[in-house]
Formats: sequence, C-alpha cells, structure tokens
Amino acid sequence: MNMEDSFHLGIKALITNNKSEILLLRVNKDALKNFNDEPYWDIPGGRVQKGDSIGETLRREVKEETGIDDVKDFHHLGMVISKIRIPVGDGDVGLILSIYKCDVSDISKIDLSEEHVESRWFSPEEAVQLLEVKYPKEFIDKVKGNKQS
Repeated sequence: MNMEDSFHLGIKALITNNKSEILLLRVNKDALKNFNDEPYWDIPGGRVQKGDSIGETLRREVKEETGIDDVKDFHHLGMVISKIRIPVGDGDVGLILSIYKCDVSDISKIDLSEEHVESRWFSPEEAVQLLEVKYPKEFIDKVKGNKQS
C-alpha cells in the first residue's frame, strides 16, 4: 500500500560573518517539548505559519532567535527532507527544510530567545561537524557548499 506522507516546511537561516564563520545556536532542551536528546547546535529557523511568506518567516525567526532584525536579502541554497518527525494530533508529520543564506549587517550583538542557551561563530568545518548530529547529509552538503558572496 502506498501512503503519502505529510510535511511541514521549516525555513533555516545560514548567517555568516566577515571571516566566513557560521552562526550556530545551542538548543535549550528545557524549552523543547518531547525532547530527550542531548542539547545540539543548530542554525536559526522555524516553520512557516499560515499566510506567511518565506521572507516573513526568515525575518521573524532570525529576529526571535538572535535579535538580528536587518535581514536585507537572502538566497536559496537548497531543500532537504529532515530526519525530524513532528507530533500532530494522533500521528506525526515530516519536516522539509529550506535553507537560505541571509545577508545581514549588524551581527555585533546576538540576543537569544528562550529556545537557545548559547550562540557562537564556528568555522564551516566545525559547523558541519556539529550540524551532522541532527541533519541529513544533503543538508550538510548545502552548508558545505555555501560560499561567502
């Protein structure tokens, strides 16, 4: 029997500084429902809400999670099906991640939300190793393929 899967769309923001380091946020396991794993590093992002555009979602999530409110431009790096399943009703849905390289100017102060406990800039090599814990190879390849513009 062939059963179609249902998915939510998650928008992820890849933010780099002038040294090509990538901003990662360490999740606050106490703020996440149904979370039993060890805290992990992630890039800012969240799910698209009803009626929101990709740009609105990117700007909202980046501001909420980092305090950065000047996402001027962004370009699409790719899309992957994540390993994450999200509980809904009496079942769950998959999560498709759409990754965007974001152009921001003011990264001097990162103001974290309760979702995260720490922010840090990592070299692309370090960032990839930390993100491999939670993301599929296709996602990691998109991050690896990011070039400073």
